[in-house]
Amino acid sequence: MNDDSQMARKLAGILPYLNEKQRRLLLAVEAEALGYGGISRVARASGVSRVTIQKALAEKEASSSDDNRVRQRGGGRKKKQDQDASLLADLETLISPSTRGDPMSPLRWTCKSTRQLAEALNQQGHHVSEHLVRELLYAADYSLQANAKTLEGKRHPDRDAQFQYLNDQTIRFIARGLPVVSIDAKKKELVGAFKNNGQEWQPQGQPELVNVHDFPDPILGKAIPYGIYDVGRNTGWVTVGQDHDTASFAVASLQRWWEMVGRPNYPQAQQLLICADGGGSNGYRVRLWKVEIQRLANTTGLSITICHLPPGTSKWNKIEHRLFSHISMNWRGRPLVSHEVVVDLISATTTHTGLQVQAELDTHLYPTKVKVSDEDLAAVQLNPHDFHGEWNYTITPLSISLNL
Repeated sequence: MNDDSQMARKLAGILPYLNEKQRRLLLAVEAEALGYGGISRVARASGVSRVTIQKALAEKEASSSDDNRVRQRGGGRKKKQDQDASLLADLETLISPSTRGDPMSPLRWTCKSTRQLAEALNQQGHHVSEHLVRELLYAADYSLQANAKTLEGKRHPDRDAQFQYLNDQTIRFIARGLPVVSIDAKKKELVGAFKNNGQEWQPQGQPELVNVHDFPDPILGKAIPYGIYDVGRNTGWVTVGQDHDTASFAVASLQRWWEMVGRPNYPQAQQLLICADGGGSNGYRVRLWKVEIQRLANTTGLSITICHLPPGTSKWNKIEHRLFSHISMNWRGRPLVSHEVVVDLISATTTHTGLQVQAELDTHLYPTKVKVSDEDLAAVQLNPHDFHGEWNYTITPLSISLNL
């Protein structure tokens, strides 16, 4: 066996276990030790080109601070975005919000997953994988995000002024020891063995089983929680209805709250302030709402002031953040299998700030499409305030005349 064969055998046994830099330096040392013609002999024995070995000799001789660098600067495969100049620009175009209404956008009607983005880019002549698309998106500071409910539609010019007015009314009532409540109907909930978002502790591998499909149970129907949050006392009342969310149901909930909670805690009160959304069953345009509030005023003897939130700002209602959010957290992951369970879970809602909640089931029927005649509406003793009287008004018992 000649010297070149022995060298080839030796290098074949060593080179696979070395990194790039170590292989280059070994070949350079072997070529340098052989002297004249060493580069050619090492190239034949190792199968590495003469150019690479020459560069390895130069690297060995050069003094460099990159002692730990394995690959030479500029070495290795070039990044795809460096090889394909239009790749990043085409990817940005595909995921840009401006393409949502573009009929020529290939992703107009699809979810923008990395797989679909990769397919769209490949159709445009690029050669990418979904893994590469994911890396490019992360490098460009993109991330998976859910929708954020922040757009409120057209902003009313007096929106901020109405919030200030409502706040002033609240401060004035609380300072006088009068009740101030925030009201609203929570999202309707399916009653039965249905999935409820969230998680709860269960034995490993033993989740509570629920229905695959969310088809309403014709017998159990839905639960309609109508909430009343006492701003001054940090307490909540929720009436769980079974029929419809109407103005009659809303005012019946208010009357029940006053009988059970309001009057005992405010025995001397002759006025009540209600903060309500601008729409829904307690909207400022709902005729039945005002007629029912008149009946409540007549029954309780209270002068009832209502301040509605400006249009498009229902999520700013205090009851959403002070009451409903805690109810949702309390029953997360729990199937609402009956109306009684709904009531119990709401009643068990507490917070570290001292929130206490009472709940009650209402089995009465509240028909929809109730017509209110002009005569019935005219009989309401409604006193509009000077500032946006359509949003801010006081309804007094028929035996009382109030000038504001």
